[in-house]
Amino acid sequence: MHSSTRHLKLALLAICTVVSIGTFGYMLIEGWSLLDSLYMSVVTLATVGYREVHLLSTSGMIFTIFLIVFGVGIIAYSIGSFAQFMVEGHLQKLLGRRQVEKKIAKLTGHYIVCGFGRIGSIICREFNERPCPFVVIEQHGDYCEKIAAEGYLYIQGNATEDDVLLAAGIERARGLITVVTSDADNVYITLTARGLCPDVYILSRAGDEGSEKKLSRAGATKVISPYNIGASRMAQAILRPSVMDFIEIATAGQNLELQLEEILVQNASRLVGISLEQTGVRKEFGLIIVGIRSGTAPMIFNPAAETVIVAGDILIALGPQPSIVKLENIARAS
Repeated sequence: MHSSTRHLKLALLAICTVVSIGTFGYMLIEGWSLLDSLYMSVVTLATVGYREVHLLSTSGMIFTIFLIVFGVGIIAYSIGSFAQFMVEGHLQKLLGRRQVEKKIAKLTGHYIVCGFGRIGSIICREFNERPCPFVVIEQHGDYCEKIAAEGYLYIQGNATEDDVLLAAGIERARGLITVVTSDADNVYITLTARGLCPDVYILSRAGDEGSEKKLSRAGATKVISPYNIGASRMAQAILRPSVMDFIEIATAGQNLELQLEEILVQNASRLVGISLEQTGVRKEFGLIIVGIRSGTAPMIFNPAAETVIVAGDILIALGPQPSIVKLENIARAS
């Protein structure tokens, strides 16, 4: 693409140069005005066959012959360079888009983010830093250019349409996050996604107070109001600053000293069937299990040492990031 652009710039410069030479040549040889000379140069180089502005002298005829021989070749080269630029640019976009579609088709266990506004862009940044596979659905062209610049996978379209969600792999997705600015659109997206995939986890943004119940009835697994959360967090930062500092340290993805993470215990893990005390997570890894979620049952906070771990449990672990990684590996492998 850079080579085609360079050729196009050279071609435009060559056209301007040869037209200028022709114009000033007729002005010097024939003594014509600037407009007459420019007109004669253009019709000669374009080979349109219009009449001559004035009768040419012998010197003017010779100059015209050289202008046609050299100038027409330059014009032909310029037209070819322009065509090459257009074709290669179109093909590059087409091939690039097909590569993106192939990558999306291979995704499984990923997340679908509907909307790339202020909240959607932050969610994508967090997913990308983790990293976590995801694809963005956005219908506005300006936002799509920003998504492409970030290197994220995306589909340009309306997330309320079945075909768009299917193209994003809703049937293979682990979850869907809808954070478009309109609550009505979030409801429609939730309804569409729930109809296409009854088991998918759906997280929806609510702007107005009354929208939370509507989104829940539409099928959202969880509804979050960013404004309520932001206001509550600001209040807690004043009322309980030390608690908020601790939460920020524990939940910050970039923090390497302390991390709060949820860990899924799989069937093949050696943790299955033994108690928390027997796992040795406190002694060996320096981790604290602050909670356990088992299926749809309420979460157990500060579980007792004799609590037995079963497959499918989600452990909420607090501790150093390297130890978190070790526990995640044990929770996955036998």
